[in-house]
Amino acid sequence: MLVAAAVCPCPPLLVPEVASGAAHELDSARSACTDAIGVLAAARPDLLVVVGPAGPEGDGPHPQGARGSFRDFGVDLDVSLGPGPEASAPDRELPPSLAVAGWLLGRTGWSAAPVEGLGVGETLTAERCVQTGRELAARADRVALLVMGDASACRTVKAPGYLDERAAGFDAEIARALATADVAALRALDENLARELKAAGRAPWQVLAGAAESATPSGELLHEDAPYGVGYLVAAWS
Repeated sequence: MLVAAAVCPCPPLLVPEVASGAAHELDSARSACTDAIGVLAAARPDLLVVVGPAGPEGDGPHPQGARGSFRDFGVDLDVSLGPGPEASAPDRELPPSLAVAGWLLGRTGWSAAPVEGLGVGETLTAERCVQTGRELAARADRVALLVMGDASACRTVKAPGYLDERAAGFDAEIARALATADVAALRALDENLARELKAAGRAPWQVLAGAAESATPSGELLHEDAPYGVGYLVAAWS
């Protein structure tokens, strides 16, 4: 059963070494992510599952200790998914979203529960996302989720997806749903609109919706901003 969830953005720029001289611009987002992960630890879960976007096709599960890096972003920095020894004979690296999660967990010294990762395809249907969430919630008596994903990438003319007038309203509705733990609103997100607005968090948020169906969490929005024209949201459910 789901006992807590943290929702965090997943830009590699959250990692100061990647952001370099602009690292201070995301200080408040990092602080909010730390607070959200603290809510997960306080819930005393038996299992933490990290869910994040992994490209159009997705890349499936990752065990505790799976490795990732930020070399593709010009930084010689390795991370692992949770504490412990490196996973034996890993066949692939963590996708960037889970690498950022690994960095966040390492930064906060996560030791509250075993950790697993799941990369989900950005084109995964809402129905499949919700079913995946239900399955994750049934993995243990007390399950926590760390849900990684950005909102729209079309908030300004300099955004990765250029300016789309629909983006601000889309992000505002996501923020409202996360702040109020509105499971139905997350489940009903428009997949096509999310894709057009380059909102990479859509599938992970709908996994969260499925996991929370049998729970009655309360929500709190800890951070909302759109630096670089991309919506970054941090929330905690407990």
